[in-house]
Amino acid sequence: MKIKIASLALVMFTILSCKAQTEKLSLTPKAGKAVAVFAEGCFWCSEHVFEAVVGVDEAVSGYSGGTMKNPSYEQVGSNKTGHAEAVAVFYDPKKVSYSQLVDVFFASQDPTTPNQQGPDRGSSYRSIAFYANAVEKKIIEDKIKELTAKKVFANPIVTEVKPVTAFYKAEDYHQDYVKHNPNQPYVKGVSVPRYNKFKKTYKGALKPNS
Repeated sequence: MKIKIASLALVMFTILSCKAQTEKLSLTPKAGKAVAVFAEGCFWCSEHVFEAVVGVDEAVSGYSGGTMKNPSYEQVGSNKTGHAEAVAVFYDPKKVSYSQLVDVFFASQDPTTPNQQGPDRGSSYRSIAFYANAVEKKIIEDKIKELTAKKVFANPIVTEVKPVTAFYKAEDYHQDYVKHNPNQPYVKGVSVPRYNKFKKTYKGALKPNS
């Protein structure tokens, strides 16, 4: 859980006052659009990162990779559901490709830390690149081979490559969390610095004022 920087009292207050049933999100995009699912640690930051990319219409925070139906934030954070915090990225493939989104995925995290991202530890924070078909799977695997050959990371990449199945939309208070909570300690201490680091390394197009 995100308790190392965010105070326990603040987190518990948010959870208790904003409980809502999670729901399975349809991953069928609108005509001419596409969707990709990634898990790379705290979804507050992941959502913020992907929504800054030109061609991305929306990133939805949620849970994927496990078997429990309609898991809550608390249940996922217990690391007993198999789910990881994830984002469903709805995008326009005419403006940004799936391959470019995979680049965003690897540029905005450390994919070499098993069950950890920054100060957050546990299987719910593990790195997973989900694929919907054989083409997407090959793109992910080729990118891992490329990054490994170029020794972009000092340690081996441990990102899981898994078929996307169910995706459960997280509770409403998690959506656009960075935007709505700019002064929250975790956001200021972890999410924003991680996003700023991403901006310095990512070579693709970002939206103005992002």
